[in-house]
Amino acid sequence: MSASGKDGEASPAGLNTESERQLAVLARNLRHFRAQRGMTRKTLAQQSGVSVPHLARIEGSQGNVSVVVLGKVAKALNEPLANLLTADDAMSGDLAVIVELLKRQPRSTLTRIREQLLAEHEPTAAEKNCRIALIGLRGAGKSTVGKRLAERLNRPFVELNREVEREAGLSLQEVITLYGQSGYRNLERRCLERLVASYPEVVLATGGGLVVEPLTYEILLSSFSTFWLHADPEIHFRRVMDQHDIRIAKPALYREAMDNIRRTLEARDLLYRMASYAVDTSPLSIDEVVGRIADQVTG
Repeated sequence: MSASGKDGEASPAGLNTESERQLAVLARNLRHFRAQRGMTRKTLAQQSGVSVPHLARIEGSQGNVSVVVLGKVAKALNEPLANLLTADDAMSGDLAVIVELLKRQPRSTLTRIREQLLAEHEPTAAEKNCRIALIGLRGAGKSTVGKRLAERLNRPFVELNREVEREAGLSLQEVITLYGQSGYRNLERRCLERLVASYPEVVLATGGGLVVEPLTYEILLSSFSTFWLHADPEIHFRRVMDQHDIRIAKPALYREAMDNIRRTLEARDLLYRMASYAVDTSPLSIDEVVGRIADQVTG
C-alpha cells in the first residue's frame, strides 16, 4: 500500500517514465500559470487550501498530486483543470483564447465554424474525392462495401487496422494487450498519416472507434471524403454475429450485446455525423450502397 500524506499526496516512488513526464508537465504549467497571475506560493496556498510545502513539491515534480488537490489548485488559479495537464504550450496563448471562445458557442454555430475552417485549410472536394474513407460501427459493412467500391473505382483498398497490424508485426489484440489503447491509437494515427502521404487515390475502411480520437479524426476529415455507414442496431448485431465476433455478439448475451451497440451508437452519434455523407445501409444491398457512394464522388 502506498503511503499518503496531508493534502492527499501519494508517494511518487515507483513511477514509470510516462508518469514522471506528466508530473513534469504539471509542474511546469503550475509555475507558469501562477507566474502569469503574479501569485506567490503562499497566496496560492491561501486561496486553494493546499499547503505551501505541498505546492513546492508539485512544482518540483516531486509529489504525485490527487485529483481533488489538483481541482483546488485549478479553481484558485481560475484555470480549466485540463490546462494544468496539457503538454501544449499554445494552451496559454492564442489556442487558449480560441478554445474559450468556442466553448461559448451553440452546437449549430460550432458546426458552421468547423466547416469554414476546413474549407479554408483542406483540399478541394474534388481532391478529397480521390480518397474515400468509410466510417461506422462494427457491422456497418465497411470492409465488404470498401472492397467492392475499390474494384468499381479501380482504386486500391486498405483496411486501417490491417496497416496497424503490419506496422506493429502483431495482431490487433496483441497490440492492445501490449501497448494499451494509447499505443494502439498512436499507431493508428501514424499509419493514417503515412496513407495520406502515400496514396493519392484509395478506398479506406477505418476502425469503428477512430472517430473518438480528435487528432486522428481531423486528419481523416481533412484528407478524405468520409462516408458514415450506419444501420439499425439489430442489423449491426446480425452482421457481427456473421463475423463470429464474440466481443459483442454472443447469442447467450444478446441483451447485453444490443445494449452495448445502442450505447456506442448514441455516444458516437455526433462524431459520426461529422462525416461528409451518411448512408443508411439497413434497406440497401451492398451493390446499392456502393452505387450511392460512387455516384457521389464521381457525379
